[in-house]
Amino acid sequence: MSCLALSCQQQNTNYTSGMKISHYPETEQHDTILNFFGTEVHDPYMWLENDTSRETMDWVKRENELTRKYIDSIPFRNTIKQRYTDLMNFEKTGMPSKVGGYFFFTKNSGLEPQGKIMVRKGLEGTDEVFIDVNSLSADGTTAANLLGASDDDKFMAVAINAAGSDWSSIVVYDIENRKRLNDELKWVKFSGATWYKDGFYYSRYPQPAKGEELSGNNQNHMIYYHRLGTTQEEDVLVYENKNRPDVYNAVSITEDKKFLFLTISPGTDGYEIWYKHPEDRGSFRPLFTDLRFHTSPVESTEDGKLLVQTDVDAPRYRLVLVDPENPQEENWKEIIPQNEHLLQGVSTCGGQVFASYLENASTKVYRSNYDGSGKIEIVFPDKTGSGGGFYGKKNDKFCFYSFTSFTYPGLSFRYDLETGKSEIFSKLNVKFNPEDYESKQVKYKSKDGTEIPMFIVHKKGIKLDGNNPCLLYGYGGFNVPLTPGFSTSRLILLEKGGVFAMPNLRGGGEFGEEWHKAGMLENKQNVFDDFIAAAEYLIAQGYSNSKILAIEGGSNGGLLVGACMTQRPDLFQVAFPAVGVMDMLRFHLFTVGKGWIPEYGCADSSKAQFDNLYRYSPYHNLKEGTNYPATLVMTADHDDRVVPAHSFKFAARLQQYHRGERPVLIRVEKSAGHGAGKSTEQIIEEQSDKWSFFFDQTIHAY
Repeated sequence: MSCLALSCQQQNTNYTSGMKISHYPETEQHDTILNFFGTEVHDPYMWLENDTSRETMDWVKRENELTRKYIDSIPFRNTIKQRYTDLMNFEKTGMPSKVGGYFFFTKNSGLEPQGKIMVRKGLEGTDEVFIDVNSLSADGTTAANLLGASDDDKFMAVAINAAGSDWSSIVVYDIENRKRLNDELKWVKFSGATWYKDGFYYSRYPQPAKGEELSGNNQNHMIYYHRLGTTQEEDVLVYENKNRPDVYNAVSITEDKKFLFLTISPGTDGYEIWYKHPEDRGSFRPLFTDLRFHTSPVESTEDGKLLVQTDVDAPRYRLVLVDPENPQEENWKEIIPQNEHLLQGVSTCGGQVFASYLENASTKVYRSNYDGSGKIEIVFPDKTGSGGGFYGKKNDKFCFYSFTSFTYPGLSFRYDLETGKSEIFSKLNVKFNPEDYESKQVKYKSKDGTEIPMFIVHKKGIKLDGNNPCLLYGYGGFNVPLTPGFSTSRLILLEKGGVFAMPNLRGGGEFGEEWHKAGMLENKQNVFDDFIAAAEYLIAQGYSNSKILAIEGGSNGGLLVGACMTQRPDLFQVAFPAVGVMDMLRFHLFTVGKGWIPEYGCADSSKAQFDNLYRYSPYHNLKEGTNYPATLVMTADHDDRVVPAHSFKFAARLQQYHRGERPVLIRVEKSAGHGAGKSTEQIIEEQSDKWSFFFDQTIHAY
């Protein structure tokens, strides 16, 4: 047994208001040695990968008890919780979707565990409960999401997720009488419900072995067709490929039902598109199969052609018209050419095309005809912010969209296609004054001289004297853009004079494929350099200093925080790595981790890839005797995307090697997953813990 005893005799210059930690829980070490291309790698905490073992569960229990004891000792923790509860207590209404004459949306009266799914018959109708999601579980940790309605608008497919897991069950409701049918499909993951005739297509995995439901390697993603009123055992297998067991398979269909598309994804980057008519009993035919590019059908036209978004010869994307019988690039007709901004997405409604761009990481949407003519900008309430929506059927007369910014709580609008006018459908009435705050976008230089944009938000009139507590948040991967959005939790920081900063790191999706590729695979270190340079900029410009600066990120962002705190432990006071990918040598062995190989590489594939991953893997780059930032590692027991073993192993080694006086703790949420589906109570408790830890370690007060 290895005793991870640390002396935490606090000095006056490093005083915290939380309790003093004299010992961390004992964590057993096993002499496990892995060999990668001749390099021996010691992994003493590999036993923690068995998340269902008695030993692991006992370790989690002891770690949670210490974390709970520490955070509960912070004298202002209850004050923060009460303030955040007050801030969260407002009605939250989501953007609606139209199904025939019905309008569906979510609504939470304030502090309900989950938002109810509501339905309104007609725009002027009365709001009624379609599904009381809170009745699905006693503890409020079961979530429900609409997957889509049948072609006759009589039935709605709904995904049910328990305790935050990615596993879902698909059930079906009768829209008119709100009754749930007997249909129930299990072991579904990463799937929609693509309706055709009297049923729908969906994707599922085989039932996992007992005890491996949340950590086992998911393989053989299959597509089935389910006919209403039958059992899952009667479902028809539509597609599987046992020669490619690691790919994700999904289907979609055009509104006119002429094209059924099969999307085959080896991972999170690159995919193939195959197609056929749904009545065709033959195999799917290839349409776009070059994995170097991202080419997606948007919708079909009346003459049997396809509107297609692609990055072929256009790293910032363009819209083209493709004849599926002659899909070669030389036959494409360009509808919307590439320009200097990223074409983030294209949708259609009412015979119109809506092109959504990111201009300096803020949304701009332009409406046009199917041939690209008649371009009109949709005017948002603010120049800086994020918008989304603008989808519907070809005969629709209006559609819905949403908008939000750092200081602008979410709004939903109804957009009239004939007049071009927008009307507010719903808004979030948060109890704060947006005029008290400001946001700006700056640019700074990374280590290699690349200019990186960064959003900064704070109270108006703060002094840039270096004494403002600051939270630096990042992601930087998987072509995911970080755009302006409102956060009730962030008000806890801002109203106390704190600064929030969010850079658009390389690897993200803000500026197209070139920006993405500059932060993936062998270029991943660029992302960490960008984040470190952001912290140095905030300090140099007087926004904060290293004694009151915290970093935060989740999932791939958890990797970001883990890598940066191991590379520059002197630069940050606090670190919040959440549900992070911390072991870069073994991530591909659990659940859907193999899907990240196109983004990260694989340690088993080549010495070059192993060397690159080993160079920055957070778990493997912790160094004995180092004074690390105060760290609150956050994960959850039902996270079956980034399995909690990543965080377990990282926290165990961090506690072993850390020789500073700041606390390094792990918080393991019960009945929660990668993030989605948490109850309001879970969110309030988690954010209260986070901000208490933040203020305790920075300005020692709230």
